[in-house]
Amino acid sequence: MDRAHQGVPDSELWRRAAGHDGTAFGELFERHADAVYLHCFRRTASWSTAEELTSVVFLEAWRRRRAVRLDTDSILPWLLAVANNAIRNADRSLRRHQRLLAKLPLLLNADDFGDDAADRLDDEREMARILMLLGALRIEEQEVIAVCDWAGLSYTQAATALDLPVGTVRSRLSRAHEHIRERLGGGIDSPHPAAPVSQTPEGES
Repeated sequence: MDRAHQGVPDSELWRRAAGHDGTAFGELFERHADAVYLHCFRRTASWSTAEELTSVVFLEAWRRRRAVRLDTDSILPWLLAVANNAIRNADRSLRRHQRLLAKLPLLLNADDFGDDAADRLDDEREMARILMLLGALRIEEQEVIAVCDWAGLSYTQAATALDLPVGTVRSRLSRAHEHIRERLGGGIDSPHPAAPVSQTPEGES
């Protein structure tokens, strides 16, 4: 973290970025890129797709930096909202990828790959399995689980990310948990891989 930006809230960095301050935008990227990356992975079960979507999210953030005003000090809820939109736009191809990936253990042995590649493949297969199970839920329920249970947003932050009233977030999450218990017999825990993001934000110059 840049010492010059240490302790500066996201809202102030976003204001500076709107004034074409690339270093302020870069600090926002450093703070939140991993969270966006993991959110995209947990929604897609693909590291490569998550990398592409993370780039899309921050490029969109840079493009809209003068138009968007933050409702809270943290920009993460808005970034996850942008990510959700990008994921929906890629939904058809992602579903096909997830179906194929869920069958992968029958086709490939992880021992055929290096350790890092095998770990990433294991993460993808496990996440694909979880998403296939969650396919029994409505997409709105899947999204609220992703932002509340997996990304750890508060109800207020989740309301921003999902563009919903706080009360709707609470009730939707409660129904999602109930449906998981009824249909799947228990909770759905997302893998928590510690995967660093190596991209650098574009448009800083």
